[in-house]
Order: sequence, then structure tokens, then C-alpha cells
Amino acid sequence: MAQFENFTFKDHLRESLLFNRRLAILVGFVIILTLLLLGRLLQLQILNYDHYTTLSEKNRVNIVPIPPTRGLIYDRNGILLAQNIPTFMLEVVTEHVENVDAMLAQLKQLVNLSDRDIKRFKRQDRRKRDFESIPLRYRLTEDEVARLSVNQFRLPGVHIKAELARHYPLGNLTSHVAGYVGRISEKDLRRMKNFSQYRASSHIGKVGIEKSYEELLHGKIGLQRVESNAQGRIINVLERTLPVPGKTLYLNIDVNLQAVAEKAFGEDNGAVVALDPNNGAVLTMASIPTYDPNQFIHGLESEEFKKLSKSPRRPLFNRALRGQYPPGSTLKPLIGLAGLELDEVYAYNPIACKGWYTIEDDIDQRKYRDWKRGGHGKTNLIDAIAESCDIYFYDLSYRLGIDRIFQYLSAFGLGKKTGIDIEGELVGIIPSKDWKMKTYHELWYPGETLINGIGQGYTLSTPLQLASFTATLSQYGKHFKPRILKSTQDPKTMVLQQIEPQAYPDVHKISKKNWDTIINSMKKVVHGVKGTGRSISYGLKYKMAGKTGTSQVFGIKEGERYDERKIAKKLRDHALFIAFAPADNPKIAVAVIVENGGGGGTTAAPIARKIIDYYLLGEVDEPKPVI
Repeated sequence: MAQFENFTFKDHLRESLLFNRRLAILVGFVIILTLLLLGRLLQLQILNYDHYTTLSEKNRVNIVPIPPTRGLIYDRNGILLAQNIPTFMLEVVTEHVENVDAMLAQLKQLVNLSDRDIKRFKRQDRRKRDFESIPLRYRLTEDEVARLSVNQFRLPGVHIKAELARHYPLGNLTSHVAGYVGRISEKDLRRMKNFSQYRASSHIGKVGIEKSYEELLHGKIGLQRVESNAQGRIINVLERTLPVPGKTLYLNIDVNLQAVAEKAFGEDNGAVVALDPNNGAVLTMASIPTYDPNQFIHGLESEEFKKLSKSPRRPLFNRALRGQYPPGSTLKPLIGLAGLELDEVYAYNPIACKGWYTIEDDIDQRKYRDWKRGGHGKTNLIDAIAESCDIYFYDLSYRLGIDRIFQYLSAFGLGKKTGIDIEGELVGIIPSKDWKMKTYHELWYPGETLINGIGQGYTLSTPLQLASFTATLSQYGKHFKPRILKSTQDPKTMVLQQIEPQAYPDVHKISKKNWDTIINSMKKVVHGVKGTGRSISYGLKYKMAGKTGTSQVFGIKEGERYDERKIAKKLRDHALFIAFAPADNPKIAVAVIVENGGGGGTTAAPIARKIIDYYLLGEVDEPKPVI
């Protein structure tokens, strides 16, 4: 019996039930998983088939933008100002490079690589995928391309890529008008309204026409559908839509005239604007000194940019648009016209010019001096304009009052933007009693009317504004918006679309007799025996109407005398001259300012004559056209 004491009998029924229960659970679990799988397959393959098919296609097919070709820029005569030239760029695909630093060191021996190039390369390397190419150097020279080509078998991952780059064949000439393009910055991205159009572009217009007409010049991107693998590599191009190139622009600018204008300044700083008074076309707009826009296309080294921006001559500053100068005596024809219209003066009624003027009610009896020591004697309006008598206009300005002066000058567009089709224009200042109260919270004093009546004091204007009001004056009040763009051309159809002149409302009705009086007075400035611009009349083959101006850079105390020889050049008076010709049938209106140039008749007027001579006669003594 002992051998059966530890023997245990199996309960087959119980084990069978346990096994069946576990099997049922397992089968149920398998059935549930199968149902879930079938449900997911149903969702993927039937219910959401279209959605997931699209996602799958997107993973396989990508849209790659194709950059458009930027439009060309020509002057009015078809001379090329901005073009696209083939250049070579050095690119690197880092996945094929074992040691990036060693590769860069090796490349430094073959091409000129700056620290800035390397820093930009490494910054982009961190952002892009390994198989994507990264630009390292732009605009390789022919020698650099040759050296790289010979050694390319030693440089895996290094490639030379041909591309189109912006180029300005005339260099400095028209730099302030045409402007330049530069690499797209974060600031550019923030102001973009059509960011999608720049997905394949690296450059954008920064200043000048390049910026103002960026939308026309840039064109529209093309697209290509490409098939790529799981790593994003392109393995096939499925479909391609070609980009639309930018439009070709023709400007009203005459490059030869621009060359004459810029060379005429010599070593002086200043600006000149010439308009066609019949339609507002900008014939020339020069700011001196100029700069080479080509150096900005791929960016300047910080030291080079600092040298330009900190230069005392300020070559980057567009004086024609943004230079605000006291207009000096160039305002006298408008002040005289206001006096005639408001019956404050009569053309031939003289006043006595003793060389100084005082306001009767002024307790201090301050003397306001004429530029001519000893005065002009008895002077009427016509002679006062021709000889630029300050005393006459002190008296006339006092009679008119600053608010009526403000109204008349504003009617000719002074103190406001001309609306020219290029960005950056400043407005200038034509003061009034309200303006001074709002600006300085001070009352207006009678003596300030005298000073501002001869274009000094608070009064400021740009060379463009001076040219615009001169053109309006020449046309007896017809006022056109200045415009640089002449026409556009579609590069595919070659159809030219002219830009129509835009007229502003005419200056309020002024009698023809008064217009004639002022214009005849301006003729005497150039052709009169005592005219302040008579020095340029020798050999003149047409009649010119003009007005000289001199604006002070610093004030002179009462009793002191201005002596140009004893002061630094930067403190000398600015020289101004406005003119239109032929006087009886105006075809060109010009405004010239020479910074610290002294007298308008001796410095600014000769520049204006060279410009007008070339435009009307096709000739000029000096300088000769360069094109």
C-alpha cells in the first residue's frame, strides 16, 4: 500500500475544460485582431482610399519650383542698363565629403574664399539635407574655374554650376536710378506679399527701379512634378511648367545725357534732375557721387560696406530724391507770380534797394542784408528776378505773409511728394504758421517770413521738386507726375506697352500776362546784361529761361561778411540753378544743385547748360558722351 501513497490521479475532465477555455480566449483574441486588421484595411482601402492615395502620392511626387529669368532694363534709346549674364558658382554636396574642414582648406588653395563665404556655407549646411547642394562661392573667375576643373577629381562633392546673375554693364552710371538686386534677407521675407513666387529665387530688388518695379521684373516661377525616393532624392521628372520671364523695362532716362550730367560735376557733390515738361518724363536723374551697383549683388564684406556708408561724400545717398536743401533764390519767380496775382506788386513799379531792409514795426530794427553790398538801387520785379535782388523779395514776402506764400508754393508741388515712380522720395518743407506751431509749439515771427521768402530758413526742397515746379512754370501751370518708366515689353510676344503720362490738376488760374512777366524775367537771368546767369549765355544757340540760387549752409551774424576764401569747403554755400529751354517752346526743364559750390551762376548754371546743349543740339563742349 505504501507505493500508492504519493500517487496523484489526473482530472482529465478538468484539464480538458481549462484547455478549451484557453483555446477559446486565444481564438477570440485572434478573431478580434483579425477584425481590427480587416477594419483598418477597410478604412485604408475603401473608406479613406482617396485620402491615403493622395498622401502616398505626395510622398512619392514633389513640386519643385523653377526660377524665372529676370527682366532687362534699357534706357529710352535701347542702351542696356541691367542684364543677366552667365556666371559660375561653386557648390558642395556634403554627403560626398568625408571631412568638410579639410575640403574647405583644400579649396582655399584653388579659389579665393573669404571667412564670410565659409561662415555662410556652414550656416546653410546645418539647415539643408546632406544630398542637397550648398553654394560656397559666387561669380568664379575664369582662372578659378580652370583650376577647379583640373583638380575636380580630387574634390568629391565639389561642383561648378552655371547660372544667370544680374549685371549692370554701365557700372556707376545711373546707379541711383536703376538701383540693384541683392540676396533675399529676412527683412525682405517679412515685407513680401507673394512669398510663393520667390521659392526658387535668391535675389530681389533692393533700391531704385529694381525695387519699385520688382513685380514686373521678377516674372512668375515655373513648376515641375518630380518623383523622389524615401530619402527625398529626385529620381524622375514627371511634368514641367516653364516659368514666365520678367518684363523688359524701357526708361525715360537718356544714358548719354546722364553721362554728360554726371561728368559735368567733376569732383563736386550734388544732384541734377531733368524733365520733359510736356509729359513729366524723367530725362536724367543723377546724384553725385555714384557707386558701382555690381558689388551689391552677392553682398559686400562688412569693411567694404562700412567704407561706403561712412564715406563723407555719401555715395549711397540719393540726393536727387532725398536731398533736402534750402532752395534759395530759385523760389523768387514763384513769389513774384504770387505777388502779381494777389496785386501786391506790379511788374514795373520799382522799390529802392539800399542793400538792407528793416521791418517798420520791428523794435530792434534788425537789418536784413542783400547779397549785393550797397544794393541794386531802384528795382522792379523783372529786374529783381534777373538780378536776384533780396531786398525786393523781403518786401514782397512781408506783404504776402507766410500763409499766402505757403498756399502758392504748395500749388506748385513744393512741400509734398511729386509721386515719382521710384521709392525713397522725401517731402521737403514749406512752412506756415500752423506748421511751426505743430512742429515747434511756437508763434511765427515776421522776420521769418522774409528769410523763408527768399528760400532760406525752414524752407527745404529736393532737386526733384525744383525740377517739377520749373517744368510746371514753363507750361503755364500744366503739371505732370514725374515718371521714369517709359514702356514695358513682354519677352514672349515682344509687344510694347507705353506708360501714359499722368497729369495733376493745373495750377489754379493765373493770367497769361503774369505768366509772361515771370518767364520774361527768367529769360533776363540768362540773356540780360545784369542777369545772374549771364555767364552761360555766350554762344547760346537758343533762348533759355532760368534762375540762379545760393543757399546758406550756416548763418551769418548781422554785420558779418561772407568770405568764401576763409571758410572750409563743407561750410560754403550751396549753388543752385533752375532752367527750361527753348524758352518759348520748352522741351526740357532742369534743376541743378552743387553742394558747397558757391554761386549758382558760376557753378550750377554751367552744368545745366551742358545738359540742355546736349539734349537740344546733340553737342557739348565738355564732357563728351561716353556711349
